[in-house]
Amino acid sequence: MRIAVLGASGRTGRPLVEQALDRGHEVVAFVRDPASLSSSVRDDDRVAVVAGDAYTGDGVDRAVGGDGTPIDAVVSVLGQTDGSPDDLLTAAGEHVLAAMDEHGVDRFVTLVGAGVREAGESVSLGGRVMESLLKLLARAALEDARDHVETVRTSDARWTVVRAPRLTEAAHAGAFRHGTDLTLGVRDAAARANVAAFVLDCLEGVEYVGEMPKVADER
Repeated sequence: MRIAVLGASGRTGRPLVEQALDRGHEVVAFVRDPASLSSSVRDDDRVAVVAGDAYTGDGVDRAVGGDGTPIDAVVSVLGQTDGSPDDLLTAAGEHVLAAMDEHGVDRFVTLVGAGVREAGESVSLGGRVMESLLKLLARAALEDARDHVETVRTSDARWTVVRAPRLTEAAHAGAFRHGTDLTLGVRDAAARANVAAFVLDCLEGVEYVGEMPKVADER
């Protein structure tokens, strides 16, 4: 596939791009600063680099096919950092979905935190504690993720929302837990490399289209 990756130079985006190339895909790496990508990625002839700003929408259309090159799917692994706009994911998602609609791209996988819940979802005591902490310490980011997910769920895209707990820099283990009914606690975590692998699994399959699976490392 030819995959447009928003947040390609981020801590989850980097292993995602590397693994996508290892699996034989082509990548359109959407970044604010091309220099933030490794030279090996920038020099790979299977990678097209598009500079822009997902929040304002600058460059999103080009990344999603506006340059005339067809795209098969879009992945967003954007994340809130210090200084990010409070509605980063929501605004970026709206720009992406509009561009996808314009260029006939219908497959979208986006990453959010496990604090985003589905209606009626069973939550463990540890999960409730984690959600309370998020509301206390990162309410704006949590609300942004929830608004983004609502926008995605009501779109015409063939979407998958991947939900992950605390992300780490641990090595790719090759084995991890996932599922729509996965129960997570305060001690659960997910290596960014494992999350990247799961995102690609979702893109390559149909198991979680229209669903919100969670992913976490093996305990």
